[in-house]
Amino acid sequence: MFSNTDVDASRNAPNDFSRQLFAPLPNRYNVLNQILSFGQDRRWRAAMVSHVVGAKPTLVLDVACGPCAVTKRLAKKTSAMIVGVDLSEDMLRAGQLNIQRGGLERRVALVLSRGEQLPFADATFDALTFTYLLRYVNDPAATMKELARVVKPGGPIANLEFAVPPRLGWRIAWWFYTRCVLPVAGYLTGGKGWWDVGRFLGPSISKHYKKYPVDWTLRAWEHAGIEHVESERMSLGGGIVIWGYKAGGE
Repeated sequence: MFSNTDVDASRNAPNDFSRQLFAPLPNRYNVLNQILSFGQDRRWRAAMVSHVVGAKPTLVLDVACGPCAVTKRLAKKTSAMIVGVDLSEDMLRAGQLNIQRGGLERRVALVLSRGEQLPFADATFDALTFTYLLRYVNDPAATMKELARVVKPGGPIANLEFAVPPRLGWRIAWWFYTRCVLPVAGYLTGGKGWWDVGRFLGPSISKHYKKYPVDWTLRAWEHAGIEHVESERMSLGGGIVIWGYKAGGE
């Protein structure tokens, strides 16, 4: 079904927490993401993937792939072989079903592993994507270096994360939605698991950017050996796509 690397020896609190938080969610994760984001999540993922497909990669790594929404899009938008990585076995099971339904199993391999400690050699992949990852790791800067390590020089790296709107009016509306509406809407559409995620999501995003602002994150990419780093805020600032290229390319 998918390969299983040794994640037990390197477990840490953020990894364990995220495994437990998302354990009830895989079967309806992609659908409810679209509903609760008013369809914006799909647009954000498409924007991220667009920064990879132009390079015409032959081997792509999709980190924090979850139930494989981005993995499937990469497989459909390129002719590449795709490797998806996630630390949740439940998510990967759901992802495997999604890949099979799309008839893409010959071009996709799924690996149970951590983004902070990838089981691949240096400069293995032509391109890399990662989604909603950095809030769940102890050291985002070290994680960026690990992600860049496995990409070939010149290869594109693209990321999607939630964000906090920079303008006051939209930030107030975002705060109200994430603290008040999202937990209730999650419970009504997905049950207690989505209630828990809804309660967690807004505060976790605010806490992350208070400690690691966007400017800090862009510098962390550069310090990880990624060049031409750019970013685009999406949907009035509720999401952010960041992309760049592994240093050393022609």
